[in-house]
Amino acid sequence: MSGQIEPQAPRMTPVSGQRQGVLAFYRQGLRLLSDASIPYLVGGSYALDRYIGIERDPKDLDLFVRPQDSSAVFQTFAAAGYETRLSFAHWLGKVFWADHFIDLIFNSGNGLCAVDDAWFDHAVEAEVLGISVRLCPPEETIWQKAFIAERERYDGADVAHMLRAYGATLAWPRLLRRFDRHWRVLMSHIVLFGYIYPAERRQIPEWVMTYFMKRLQDETRSTPHSSRVCQGTVLSRSQYLVDIMQWDYEDARLRPGGPLSSEEIAHWSAGVD
Repeated sequence: MSGQIEPQAPRMTPVSGQRQGVLAFYRQGLRLLSDASIPYLVGGSYALDRYIGIERDPKDLDLFVRPQDSSAVFQTFAAAGYETRLSFAHWLGKVFWADHFIDLIFNSGNGLCAVDDAWFDHAVEAEVLGISVRLCPPEETIWQKAFIAERERYDGADVAHMLRAYGATLAWPRLLRRFDRHWRVLMSHIVLFGYIYPAERRQIPEWVMTYFMKRLQDETRSTPHSSRVCQGTVLSRSQYLVDIMQWDYEDARLRPGGPLSSEEIAHWSAGVD
């Protein structure tokens, strides 16, 4: 898939003096990691702009690094005089300049989408802010965004737009492996895609739809899950806390069945109002 993508050409947009300072901060961040030979990928608004041509005003710069490289990343920025913060030990850090920041991402909030070597193996060459970089692959972009279903943020439209642009050429076997036992999440986005774009349904290969229908049929005929587990917490850190705290459901994120410790879950949930 990666070799078949032709990212959209960047657009020239007038910027204010303050904005120029922010962009210089972002460029400096890219150069620092490149000079330190630390592998990174660009995601977020800059990647989506290149992939689907939807220009947004970026609130920050999202850089994806492998967990084992995160310490070196923080040290590199700190040595350059920037304030750094490990916001959540299991997935996210930040680098600050005035009121602006760069997000350093090495997993996802639910702990399922760790940045591994495959992200880099299938990365897409592009230019961001005048610098040659690599973008998060479309498959991994879909993988991570598919799980974001908070009250205040839902990334389903981004998933639909990615499927519209690249559904016919995605590396579907890899994408299916990424979702693994969470295949229903991907299936839900694909079903919605056919509703959102009825004229574009063939963007999803027929064998993929057949795979999901067969798996759903097999699961429907099987014995229901034996434990009272709520997997809603994988999609939203806030909207299913009542299930865990009051209705006695098990949290699907919690080890050993899930990827997170009780301390990581508590910290991730602490900011929920």
